[in-house]
Amino acid sequence: MFVIARNSTFSYKGKQVKVQQVAEELGVRYVLEGSVRKSEDRLRITAQLIDAITGRHLWAERYDRDLKDIFALQDEITLKILNALRVKLNDGMYASLTEKGTNNLEAYLKLLQAREYGSRSTKEGNAMQRKLAEEVITLDPDYPIAYLSLSATHLIDLIYGTSKSPEQSLRLAEELVQKALTLDNDSAWGHGFLGRIYLTKRQHEKAITQSERAVALDPNSDFALAALAFTLRNAGRHEEGIALFKKAIRLNPIPPPWYLVSCGFSHLILGQYEEATVAFKKALQRSPENLFAHLGLAATYSALGREKDAHAEAEEILRIDPTFTLEAFAKGVLFKNQADIDRTIEALRKAGLPDKPPLPLPDKPSIAVLPFTNMSEDPKQEYFSDGITEEIITALSKTPKLFVIARNSTFTYKGKPTKVQKVGRELGVKYVLEGSVRKAGNKVRITAQLVDAKTGNHIWAERYDRDLKDIFALQDEITLKIVTAMQVKLTEGERARIYGRGTNNLEAYFKVLEGREQSSRFNKDGNAMARQMFEQAIALDPNYAMAYWRLSATHLMDLILGSTKSPKGSLKQAEELVEKALALDGALCEAHALLGRVYLAKRQYEQAIAEGERAIAIDPNSPIAQYTLAFSLTRVGKHEEAIALYKKAMHSDPIPSPSLLTMLGNAYIFAGRHEDGISTLKKVLHRSPDNLVAHVGLVIGYNSSGRDEEARNEAIEILRIDPKFSLEHFGKRLMYKDKIDTDRVVGALRKAGLK
Repeated sequence: MFVIARNSTFSYKGKQVKVQQVAEELGVRYVLEGSVRKSEDRLRITAQLIDAITGRHLWAERYDRDLKDIFALQDEITLKILNALRVKLNDGMYASLTEKGTNNLEAYLKLLQAREYGSRSTKEGNAMQRKLAEEVITLDPDYPIAYLSLSATHLIDLIYGTSKSPEQSLRLAEELVQKALTLDNDSAWGHGFLGRIYLTKRQHEKAITQSERAVALDPNSDFALAALAFTLRNAGRHEEGIALFKKAIRLNPIPPPWYLVSCGFSHLILGQYEEATVAFKKALQRSPENLFAHLGLAATYSALGREKDAHAEAEEILRIDPTFTLEAFAKGVLFKNQADIDRTIEALRKAGLPDKPPLPLPDKPSIAVLPFTNMSEDPKQEYFSDGITEEIITALSKTPKLFVIARNSTFTYKGKPTKVQKVGRELGVKYVLEGSVRKAGNKVRITAQLVDAKTGNHIWAERYDRDLKDIFALQDEITLKIVTAMQVKLTEGERARIYGRGTNNLEAYFKVLEGREQSSRFNKDGNAMARQMFEQAIALDPNYAMAYWRLSATHLMDLILGSTKSPKGSLKQAEELVEKALALDGALCEAHALLGRVYLAKRQYEQAIAEGERAIAIDPNSPIAQYTLAFSLTRVGKHEEAIALYKKAMHSDPIPSPSLLTMLGNAYIFAGRHEDGISTLKKVLHRSPDNLVAHVGLVIGYNSSGRDEEARNEAIEILRIDPKFSLEHFGKRLMYKDKIDTDRVVGALRKAGLK
């Protein structure tokens, strides 16, 4: 017999519908309808079987019985229906049909109540289902379905995230379903449930075996078919999964949303985007708040390049679940194939969903200054708008009364359409400043607006039209307006510190801005151009400390880029220039940090650490100072101290550059925290696949963890990036104080096959 599932028929509950409509929508010939009246220990049931095509009644009856006879009455009605339909049963079918699992009426009625609560699909309903299922088992310890009902509540705890101990919930769910199968090994539901548990444990083959057993026991069960389809989908057998979902939906034409969502994800993985969109939208028609359907649509729209629609779905997801993160979602994905997981997560990331939970707000006013848009007709003026942004960040960072996000993190949003709420969530700030700059001849227009990142409300906004010669005063005015709008009061000394710029020569200042833009390219040509700009700035103002510091950095960058003909000469020039900067301005935090790097390159470890500490003493919130000191500490073997500093720096630089994340990853590995290190370095390679130092770090991490094959694979990647890679040359560039650390790196690389 072909029987429509409960889920579909119950969609008509409480509605006035004609049997012809029901038959048409569900694709059946016959419809059974009736009524039940329960009064104390008495029961009245009426039932009528109708041919939906002709409208003719095939059979109708009314029953008045004692409640204690409910089991016999159910069997009698079922047999009457089968006889009316002229269906003949053999003895085995009859036994299966009349099997209830219990003779305890109270237990049976409580189980019906438990089922009702479970169908609500809420945390509260799940808790009541558990309570009632436990009571059922007390009444009849040999009732198999009661154990399945109780098992389901523990599995749902995992799905809802309400379990205090996921491991314990999974263990209890498995023990209970095994108990049910001990009592009745022919339970399709039991084997289906066990398959789901194995799937949760990522035991895909075991899950398939149990799910196939469920279908063999009950080929017409939409649940068994959908459970097998879900398992096959997660095992990577998407086409088979789709075919089985379609069978399940034929038996259950108004299916639970998860049938449609699961089928939709298979279509998505196979690149069948139109079919995926249809499935997810149908699920949302049934359940508008279904998080997984919105996730499916977000990923599908991303894959189709429909960025606006993808971002709209991401907003819906965060409205439904403000705590949603890709990190947590990825842990619950049951796909066997890592490629399926990666593709799905990347599509959701592209839609704008956050990787991690929102960062907590600091205990003082916090702000992120987004890159000001260059509204000038000349794209070469980009350096000017970027420079204005950086100057405001620098000025605001000079007061300890504010928490200011570092340039490195805010500039990741440059050129991207983004909402301040998203920025606030990702960077952990209350306020966001955005604006634009237009420079034309000797005139400049700056617009700026300070926005509450939580509400989106404007706190302050202004437009300025000034002469270019007034740019210093204008920057100071904007900075003070921002501070005032955030209700922060400054002392005279704090104001003086914010306004300190290092030069009054406008042309020299512009040269430094241009040089800074060139140096941010991190290549040989950019570094050479930056050097020219900084040298010209010094020629214009020989007392400009900032220009000396930045010029010094270009010589150190020559060493890093390998573009110097005389490493010793470059190091000597870097040292002389940064010392000149400090002679002009001893409170220049960045110059102390740079001098620390120079000392480290000279293997003068104590001096390097001392300069890093001086930089932090001048500006305790400077990420540059913290990163520099942390790097020096790793070179003398103080890896845990370095890790703590890296993490502190990342509070104000929550989207650190790949190079800084690489430093943290390597510190983890040398501290013996191999998994943390490997995980961090993999994140680096996700953003920067050709980061050679990250691949080197992974070789060391895998080698230390006994994962030799993975270490060899990383060595192959190193040779792909640098076919001339020399172990001897690389070893000489390492700056570890202890030879044991250098030998560890070289030994790991040699073991992985590098020479």
